[in-house]
Order: sequence, then C-alpha cells, then structure tokens
Amino acid sequence: MNKQAVLSLSGGMDSSTVLLHLLAKGYDVTAVSFDYGQKHRVELERAQQLVDYINNNQFTIVNGGQMKLHNFENQVKYQVIKLDGLVSLLDSNLVEGGAEVPEGHYEEENMKDTVVPNRNKMFSSIIQAIALSIANTKNCPVKIAMGIHAGDHAIYPDCRQEFRDADYEAFKQGNWDADKVTYYTPFLEDDKYGILVDGEQACFKLNLDFDEVYKRTNTSYKPDAQGRSDYKSASSVERIEAFLKLERKDPVEYIDGWEIAKKHVTALLAAHE
Repeated sequence: MNKQAVLSLSGGMDSSTVLLHLLAKGYDVTAVSFDYGQKHRVELERAQQLVDYINNNQFTIVNGGQMKLHNFENQVKYQVIKLDGLVSLLDSNLVEGGAEVPEGHYEEENMKDTVVPNRNKMFSSIIQAIALSIANTKNCPVKIAMGIHAGDHAIYPDCRQEFRDADYEAFKQGNWDADKVTYYTPFLEDDKYGILVDGEQACFKLNLDFDEVYKRTNTSYKPDAQGRSDYKSASSVERIEAFLKLERKDPVEYIDGWEIAKKHVTALLAAHE
C-alpha cells in the first residue's frame, strides 16, 4: 500500500505544489478544498482542473535508479467541502459581502484585512477527521499536508508553527489513535520562489508540463469575472515576484497581460527596497 496523505488544496500555487511534491514522493493523496464564500471562488475551479489534468496523465518516479511508470488515477481523490453558509457570519475582505480586497505590497499593514477569522482552524478540524478516518480504515499512518510558507507567518497567525503545534495537541487530546496522523508542511520556511523551485523539480520528476500545471492555479484575491488574475493585490504581487525570480513567465492569464503585470510588480518591489 502506498503512503497516504490528506491535503488542504486551495487551488492556489502553494498547495498545488504540495500536491506535486507528495506525488513525487509516492503518496496517494486525498485532496480537499473548501467553499467558504470566498470572492476568489475561481480557485475551486482551478483545483478541479489541476486534479483532472493530473489524473489524466502518467508520471514516472525514479526509485533506486529505476524509472517506474504509474497512473495517477485513483491516487488523487478530490472533494469540495461546502462551508458557504458561513459567509454572512464572517468578517473578512475575502468573502462575499466583505469590503474591497486591499492592494499593495504584501508587507503592508492593510494585508491583515485579508485574514478570515479562524479559517485554518476550521479547515484543520475537518482535515484531521478525514485523515484519522483513513488511518483507522487502512490501519496505516497518514500525513496531513499543507502549503503554508514563511511569507504567511506575519499576516496569518494560523499559519505559524506555534498554532500548528497547539492545534495538533488539541487533536491528540480529543481523539483515540490520533498519533497515527502527523503534519507535513514542507514549505514552512520557504518563500514562494522556493515553492516554485520545488514545483519545477516535481514536474520534471513526474513528467508533467510546468505551464500546464501552474495555469491551473489561482493566487489572485481579486480575479475578474472571467477568472483572470489581478496584479495589484498582495497575493498576486508575491506570486509574480516569485516567477520573476525564477525567470519564467507566469502561465496564468492576467487582466492586462503578463508584461503589464510584470512592470507593475517590478516598480512596486523597487519602491520597497
């Protein structure tokens, strides 16, 4: 039996890269997304598109110098959990009915307006339940994988290791056999550039097309009605910065095109040096 992992798959660049990372390491993955009334609901569409793309392709894994051909089918299970009944009860710029999503550099104070109260705790409780159920059913250890990274820590307290440790301790206290489930956060100390580097390596190892993978992700908190990404919100700025550092064109479609987006972010970053 393959190793088992449960992934919180937002449809964004970070968690999508964790999906590749897990597959490259030989995990069977149960991926879960959450519809909590977010304005950028296009991320759920992208998550489904990515899973479909992966499940319709084959990949190779180098193991002990030997190339082994695998099918993804039945290795990536995907489901969207509906929490959108909460939308009218949540105070955040990211949900429908909330104030305008702020623009600017991701280190600016107004980025705290993009926090959704207790979001990762809500997600974590559900994912823990799924992971423990798999562990008990299959009688095996299960990893809970998340795409949180170093750039999240200042803005989002529920992305810090201190929160993860406390949350995991509560999970263990509240469940039998909880030690079968452990956390896996491979990018906790990385920025988005480091995540993309890992994604390049995983795509190569899995024989997947990098551009085909990443055009099926969304990082923008302010996409337009056609699902095209903005380039002025902090999440988009951070993504574009990573692609610039990687010296690759971002394959997602931007509202005014990649060149305008690149020019805007380059100027913004220069102003913050």
